[in-house]
Amino acid sequence: MTATATDTVPASGDTGRSSPVSSAGALVVAAVVGGVVAFAGLEVIAAVDWPAYNSSNVTRSLTTLGQVVSIAFLVVAALLYRYGRSAVGQLLASVIGVAGLVTVTLGMPLGATKLYLFGLSVDQQFRTEYLTRLTDSPHLSDMTYADMPPYYPAGWFWWGGRFAAARGLDGWEAYKPWAIISMAVAAAIAVVLWNRMVGTDKGAAAALAVTVATLMYASPEPYSAVLILLGVPMLATVLYALRGRSRLAGGVVDDLRGGTSWAAVAASGLFLGVCAMFYTLYAGLFAFVACLLALYLAGSGWMAARNSSRPVAEVRAARRRVVVAVGARLVAMAAVSGVLALTVWAPYLRDRLSGEAAGTGTATHYLPERGSWLPMPMFEWSLLGALTLAGLIWVVLRFRERTLAMALGVAVVAVYLFCLLSMAATAAGTTLLAFRLEPVLVAILSAAGVFAAAELGSWAVRQFGDVRTVVGVVAVAAAVAVAQGIPGHLSTDITIAYTDTDGTGQRADKRPAGAETYFPQINKLIAEQTGAPARETIVLTADYGFLSVYPYRGFQGLTSHYANPLAEFDKRAAAIADWATSMTPDELIGHLDKSPWPAPEVFLFRHSDDGYTLRLARDVYPNDPNVERYTVTFNPKVFADNHFQVTAVGPFVLVVRKAR
Repeated sequence: MTATATDTVPASGDTGRSSPVSSAGALVVAAVVGGVVAFAGLEVIAAVDWPAYNSSNVTRSLTTLGQVVSIAFLVVAALLYRYGRSAVGQLLASVIGVAGLVTVTLGMPLGATKLYLFGLSVDQQFRTEYLTRLTDSPHLSDMTYADMPPYYPAGWFWWGGRFAAARGLDGWEAYKPWAIISMAVAAAIAVVLWNRMVGTDKGAAAALAVTVATLMYASPEPYSAVLILLGVPMLATVLYALRGRSRLAGGVVDDLRGGTSWAAVAASGLFLGVCAMFYTLYAGLFAFVACLLALYLAGSGWMAARNSSRPVAEVRAARRRVVVAVGARLVAMAAVSGVLALTVWAPYLRDRLSGEAAGTGTATHYLPERGSWLPMPMFEWSLLGALTLAGLIWVVLRFRERTLAMALGVAVVAVYLFCLLSMAATAAGTTLLAFRLEPVLVAILSAAGVFAAAELGSWAVRQFGDVRTVVGVVAVAAAVAVAQGIPGHLSTDITIAYTDTDGTGQRADKRPAGAETYFPQINKLIAEQTGAPARETIVLTADYGFLSVYPYRGFQGLTSHYANPLAEFDKRAAAIADWATSMTPDELIGHLDKSPWPAPEVFLFRHSDDGYTLRLARDVYPNDPNVERYTVTFNPKVFADNHFQVTAVGPFVLVVRKAR
């Protein structure tokens, strides 16, 4: 069946044969099976003492083997569908296939390390810090600062914290398995959504394409990856929710009484709410897509009513019904998502609106080179580039003929408009961080490319006879070729996971560890000297890896870009510089006692010939890099007092302020 842009087929491009397995039940089964596959797979991988990825090709070869097996499960699911066999078999095979693909593609190359992609470096440092805080306590809190509600959405990290606590793992150690399991579950749910929309044959292929693209481009940021995996198939549901069951063409006008699928509206609202709980940028993008879809549908209905031959009064009434129906659905969707969003945003909004703390934040002060041009993955010389180019062509050709093409096409337009708006925002001294939308674009066009390939395959059958086996073999070979290239694409990220020092003070590649090897000893000393739990202790340090591994609260964040706007990052930086000018212990103690924020009880410095140093950061946007490092040096004499206990630990100097 072909679904047009104005028909009543539920959120599908081609519905294919319906499955007797209920939608809700299938989604629950998919989530459970996907989670079990990922968890079991990671346990099996962890049971073997593998060589390091950066010094051996063993894990790389086993990754390829696992990918082939996973894709074989998807082929089995497609064949079962083609021959009208077990719906349960289709469900299980497709779910095991995509969940297994996620697990082996990331879990096997990382099999000999406890760290995830990028280790404890760069952005992964503050992400791990966030998970460590929410593992220590389920109470919503800022990733760094004490007694402060979170600014960055806590959803993915909160659930990760519950996973870590249930497993008895520290946050840093739970990061890798939680990232992989959450993506495997999202991919498993997504394949069910695809199968319900377009049939298991095309659905499995579309899910495979989106999963491969997501792993390649978004896996270092797992909380965004889960939204991409779910978001691409959900685009059609959002369109159906806004469009309703009634036609918007030929003068037949939509209404709310019988034309609205409130289940689709609720599902769309839930998805947008999860986006707001997980990642603000993607929540903004998908909300923008929903608004563009609503605008397009309302405009189409308006034009359809105008072109009808009915009396003017009826045309006006029809126009109003169209606008009210589409608008009401959009508002209902927003209301559902808003309720979910408030579960993580309410504490921050309460404090921000109360006026008790002020701050602007610099989260959007980042413009790397790739953010200064429009992403064009379809013109890259690769198999994925060819797939996305085919997808773009298919979207343009089928935009008014297929529901799915319309949904994907509007999403592509939204991404490019978002990028252009971000570029325009640079004139106002900020950005919209649109460079982070490239993974979404690649995933959308990859899905569209599958439908382009399906149509091309149908054309080939009409022209050359039954060449379906040839088409299928070529498609599977292409999928394996792209999938096996993912570890190579992520090789730098994987290597860092082996070269960074983990929370036990070890490097996974067995080479000498860095200064972080002293962290366990420092943690023990702090516990002995303060007698207080880590969560009740504020530490001033520039070694933020320490805060990633242990649930201490920090006095200052990594950079202003990741700092909570309520924390007044610049004022704290100025206060630290002022403290460093102290010449006597009493002067420093006076500064600490007068601090407008909870003062640190612990200082973790680096030792230098000039004194005790902290290497801090300041925002220098619009420069690229947007961070400038500078050093603040404290005179050791200001701690030579019985109010402080000073301990040298390797290159570090630990200073603990004694209880008064």
